[in-house]
Amino acid sequence: MSPLFQEKLKDAEVVTDEDIEKIMALKPDLIIGLSNTKNVHKLSKIAPTVTFTYGKVDYLTQFLEIGKLLNKEKEAKAWIDDFKQRAQQAGEEIRAKIGENATVTVVENFDKQLYVFGNNWARGTEILYQEMKLKMPKAVEEQALKPGYYAVSLEALPQFVGDYLILSKNGDGDTSFMETNTFKNIPAVKNGHMFVADAKAFYFNDPITLDYQLDFFKKHFLGQ
Repeated sequence: MSPLFQEKLKDAEVVTDEDIEKIMALKPDLIIGLSNTKNVHKLSKIAPTVTFTYGKVDYLTQFLEIGKLLNKEKEAKAWIDDFKQRAQQAGEEIRAKIGENATVTVVENFDKQLYVFGNNWARGTEILYQEMKLKMPKAVEEQALKPGYYAVSLEALPQFVGDYLILSKNGDGDTSFMETNTFKNIPAVKNGHMFVADAKAFYFNDPITLDYQLDFFKKHFLGQ
């Protein structure tokens, strides 16, 4: 569903791990799946099948491992080095502008629930907290850092929002919370320190999405 992938995936066949005959007809040279992929034994008879456990290694190591698998380790490493340099440089500029102690919160709405995120659950969190070294509010650190995300009520949300708010807005979900006084009176919202992103473009932490997220942060924090 990511708008960032539409062009690249326009000719892709959609399959599930149950579509053994359909996958066989596509004659793949390699099959990559998640650790919970079903029918791995059947898939491995069609082509070499490799599964990855999301979150077992950090987000850039995961990319490097896929690069190794595709015999593109050198290209993957070069992209990682370049990305880290660009993200860290932007982080230095952002911290110089907003202050070393300024805090940033990432919130997303899904269905009728609100979530705050730690430092490794996509939504730009790896860039903000790991590469840019921006700080998260104490409440977010205490509740979301270890599990990756944490569900909060609208009433409790203000205590989780720092000096800046990144709202990963899911247009398919309930956005009525944005019209409430509770939300409108959050200092970051009142001060114009809320940056709204399309959740569908913010879900992941692959290189295409990471580049998009980095550009988003540079644009909104630095006006670049």
